[in-house]
Amino acid sequence: MTTLQGSLLLNLSLSPTPSSKVKRFQFSRCASFTYFPLSLPNSYLSAPQSSRNFGFGPRTSLVSCTLHPDNANANLNQESDLVDSHLSSEVKDSSLKEFSAENSSVSNVGKPETDEFGGEKLEFEVKSKFGKVGLEKGDGKSEKEVEAEGKSGTGIPLVVFLMGLWATAKGRFEKVLASNWFSWWPFWLQEKRLELLIAEADANPKDPVKQSALLAELNKHSPKSVIKRFEQRDHSVDSKGVAEYLRALVVTDTIAEYLPDEESGKPSSLPSLLQELKQRALGNMDEPFLNPGINEKQPLHVVMVEPKVSNKSRFAQELISTILFTVAVGLVWFMGAAALQKYIGSLGGIGTSGVGSSSSYAPKELNKEVIPEKNVKTFKDVKGCDDAKQELEEVVEYLKNPTKFTRLGGKLPKGILLTGAPGTGKTLLAKAIAGEAGVPFFYRAGSEFEEMFVGVGARRVRSLFQAAKKKAPCIIFIDEIDAVGSTRKQWEGHTKKTLHQLLVEMDGFEQNEGIILMAATNLPDILDPALTRPGRFDRHIVVPNPDVRGRQEILELYLQDKPLGDDVDVKAIARGTPGFNGADLANLVNIAAIKAAVEGAEKLTATQLEFAKDRIVMGTERKTMFISEDSKKLTAYHESGHAIVAFNTEGAHPIHKATIMPRGSALGMVTQLPSNDETSISKRQLLARLDVCMGGRVAEEIIFGQDHITTGASSDLHTASELAHYMVSSCGMSDTIGPVHIKDRPSPEMQSRIDAEVVKLLREAYDRVKALLKKHEKALHALANALLEYETLSAEDIKRILLPYREGRLPEEQEDQQEGDLVLV
Repeated sequence: MTTLQGSLLLNLSLSPTPSSKVKRFQFSRCASFTYFPLSLPNSYLSAPQSSRNFGFGPRTSLVSCTLHPDNANANLNQESDLVDSHLSSEVKDSSLKEFSAENSSVSNVGKPETDEFGGEKLEFEVKSKFGKVGLEKGDGKSEKEVEAEGKSGTGIPLVVFLMGLWATAKGRFEKVLASNWFSWWPFWLQEKRLELLIAEADANPKDPVKQSALLAELNKHSPKSVIKRFEQRDHSVDSKGVAEYLRALVVTDTIAEYLPDEESGKPSSLPSLLQELKQRALGNMDEPFLNPGINEKQPLHVVMVEPKVSNKSRFAQELISTILFTVAVGLVWFMGAAALQKYIGSLGGIGTSGVGSSSSYAPKELNKEVIPEKNVKTFKDVKGCDDAKQELEEVVEYLKNPTKFTRLGGKLPKGILLTGAPGTGKTLLAKAIAGEAGVPFFYRAGSEFEEMFVGVGARRVRSLFQAAKKKAPCIIFIDEIDAVGSTRKQWEGHTKKTLHQLLVEMDGFEQNEGIILMAATNLPDILDPALTRPGRFDRHIVVPNPDVRGRQEILELYLQDKPLGDDVDVKAIARGTPGFNGADLANLVNIAAIKAAVEGAEKLTATQLEFAKDRIVMGTERKTMFISEDSKKLTAYHESGHAIVAFNTEGAHPIHKATIMPRGSALGMVTQLPSNDETSISKRQLLARLDVCMGGRVAEEIIFGQDHITTGASSDLHTASELAHYMVSSCGMSDTIGPVHIKDRPSPEMQSRIDAEVVKLLREAYDRVKALLKKHEKALHALANALLEYETLSAEDIKRILLPYREGRLPEEQEDQQEGDLVLV
């Protein structure tokens, strides 16, 4: 079979089509056409649409025609099935029918246009390059060629052979033309020109001529690029550059952003734009361009500049910083671990085992060998509590000679609880036992058991008793046991664990033989009943305040190592300090010694001891406080009223001193001290106290009138009200209510009756005092004048002034003296 191939070039204005869409059109007899659309280069197709701003030229497509003379008479019913799988349309008739392709748009320089050839009949002219080839509708070759082939038989004419050679050569040449290189030439030149202008403008940012030339060229293809480059403010421009910028604003319709908006009320920013463009045209690049950075349409361009350092320097810096950071973290971790270990060690440490493994868990043991001899206390140093000392001496004797007591079946007491007011000598008794007993003595404070970690208190209790078991018989002393032994509460779980462990160690399933637990507290009422029962604390020893003999012994003990003057009477000081405990007496002697040292005295005198007693009883004098004469006069009459009522009322305590010198928070005071130690108080004494409390208020009313009474009596009225309520509700000293003890929350009816009875007692006391002071009004004036003159009066001075008025007559030697002219000795 002989094949004649020819190539036909079709001049078509078509948009680029993928090269894979090759279409074949086959005639019903002996010719087939293949359509080769020419594609643009891949580099151009892959470029962004915004960069293709140079337009397109006319495009050509190639159609190849193949003649099949041997198949002129063949049955071609099956030929249409040979169409390629990528064929988008079929041509079944003898003539070339419609091409089926996608609609496309063709862009030319400055003017877009569109050619559509899908769905319409495409008309084109086929220019034959091989002589005259006739293509008629319904036939693939001319009648002359068919007749020639019939006459020649199977031979190939020379002309046809030469035409085949020419077609082959021409096809190869047309493949070169298919690259469409010549059609790119003007656009390539245009692109190269633009690249050259950009390079020159970037190389010379301060040259406005080159910048303007670039902006003018860019304005032909991409006005938005002109706006972006101009607003970056990286290059100098002149008036031409500003003109190009304005032209780009107009072309892109960006100028509308600077015009006023009537709907939103936005003002026009066009004057500001023109002013800044004027500055740019003058070469001023420092002025801001329409406040960049205020919105997304006017961004603030930021350029990150890397430091100019070498890779080696950068690596060295990073290495050094990494090493320093690692060292710092390691140092912090090491110091933190050491501090935590030290703190845990002070608490006993989690995970420590064995008694004495931690200084915090190890109990404190008294070692008399390392304690100075003067600090070791014995029973000789305990004064004023003979009964308590006697019971403790029995315990010490039991420890020293247990067979003396066990031969008759006696047992060592398991616990001894010392109770009493603060300062009575409970801890001193424990120190004396530690000094007297010939057995080990362990001690701890109740507040030392608990810490921030739960379970520490119980562990310390176990460690304490474990150490005591190894050295039994011994004594354990817990000071202020109420810190851990108070009544258990639901919300104090950690404290309950410590108390539970203490209860188990004292009297649990395992017996602790030979261990005596001593404890001291001044709040025995709040201790848990399970702790104070027999079997745990077998003995409760009360340490009371010392009596007169005990106070004298304590004073002699503290004064034995101090030089005393001849006027010091220890027995008189003891009688004048009722209610003082051992701590108060020790403080009294210490204050007197300091006073003597300040005055430069070689011995302690009675005056210094009296000063110390007044300071404890009455408070420190406030000599620098300024008081007006009127206030001082009112205070003098107020205190004189107290003193006269106390002096003339049966059952009142003797007066110790009266003063109008401010002490503590009081402007003046009258102190009373009982002549003897009191064990109980009678109703007459309580009523006398009520009268004394009312004396100051009544004196103010008598001398200055009802409208001039002051708030100075508020504390007296409070004391009187509390005392009257105590008499009615607790002591049964009311005839109306009777001998009953009222609970803390009485019924409303009972409460009203109590209040009425309290008011009755106070009114009766007020009336008694008012009658008494009116009777002794002259004595009131005399004592007040003496206080104004001397400020402080002793008991002897007050007695010397008031005794003549008490008897109802003046001495003969004082009849002619004016009121207030008394001379004190």
